[in-house]
Amino acid sequence: MRHDDVWRAIDTLAAEHGLSPSGLARKSGLDPTSFNLSKRRSPDGRSRWPSTESLAKIFAATGTGIEAFTALVTGARALPERGTKARGRIPLIGMAQAGQAGFFDDGGYPVGAGWDDVELPQTGDANAYALAISGDSMEPVYRAGDAIIVSPAAPVRAGDRVVARIADGAVMAKLLDRRTAGRVELKSLNPEYPDLKFAAADVLWMHRIIWASQ
Repeated sequence: MRHDDVWRAIDTLAAEHGLSPSGLARKSGLDPTSFNLSKRRSPDGRSRWPSTESLAKIFAATGTGIEAFTALVTGARALPERGTKARGRIPLIGMAQAGQAGFFDDGGYPVGAGWDDVELPQTGDANAYALAISGDSMEPVYRAGDAIIVSPAAPVRAGDRVVARIADGAVMAKLLDRRTAGRVELKSLNPEYPDLKFAAADVLWMHRIIWASQ
């Protein structure tokens, strides 16, 4: 487990329950600042990790098991345990369709009549959508037949798994390796496929993957 992955899992768990990190801390009986960004690194830049006590408290407060949290850390969230989280219907299309015109607006939000509805775990993002994976370009992380939930509202940082749309219309799932004011570098999930670099202006939008039906 990497430091950033653990904290990102906490952020995702909060969002899935409609909470901010501060709200999750408060719900868990912790100091509201416990999960603030400023608490994640010491002044000299060293990593600060959440304590096992704080993790136990957020598990209890959200009804999350350690296996489900570990899946969040790795980016391959299993279906939630019965009774832990409501399920709802969100729009779904195939990854191959996503690059076609008419499925997203300029901001990357799902639009149009070509989407199916599928029952998947609800998130804290009313604009979340699902993509069905096809082909092998995302193996071994995501395989054909998997469904991923993508959240336009979730913050995106280096190291996150993302779905990005490029100016030529291509929609792809990658790992955000680096982003500057002028450049975006995306790492392929399948090592047999090349990593990609784009001018920032050529990346129309980029949303974080918050769940996978593996």
